[in-house]
Amino acid sequence: MTDAGEPTRPAPEITPETRRYWEAAAEGRLLLRECQDCGLVFHYPRALCPDCFGETDWREATGVGEVYSYSVTRRIEGWPTDDLPLIVAYVELEEGPRMVTNLECDPDAVSVGTPVEVRFREQGPETVVPVFVPVPAGD
Repeated sequence: MTDAGEPTRPAPEITPETRRYWEAAAEGRLLLRECQDCGLVFHYPRALCPDCFGETDWREATGVGEVYSYSVTRRIEGWPTDDLPLIVAYVELEEGPRMVTNLECDPDAVSVGTPVEVRFREQGPETVVPVFVPVPAGD
């Protein structure tokens, strides 16, 4: 809640393992992890590969993908009304992994397979989160 009593969106928890990811988001860059051993590119950031437990490096993503799945919520108790409806989606990135994110558009402007690109949204005084918007036709 804000001082005026208006609810606010919750900010993600920043851990030592994810700090660089959130710092890059604040700079307008989307980072993924890539395994040095098996080459798997994945999201959500963690130090070891979820497939082979190999060491990983950071890799900058293009920020382009398509909607794999989504859900529209029109009412959420304790959620800022200016942020509704809320579209939660799995976006399949060009690099391969799928990430859970929000789509910022009219719910009627999206369907499975819609091409999207990343934008960065301030969410609290110290947090910027990646969200996605449909790519305009012809781009």
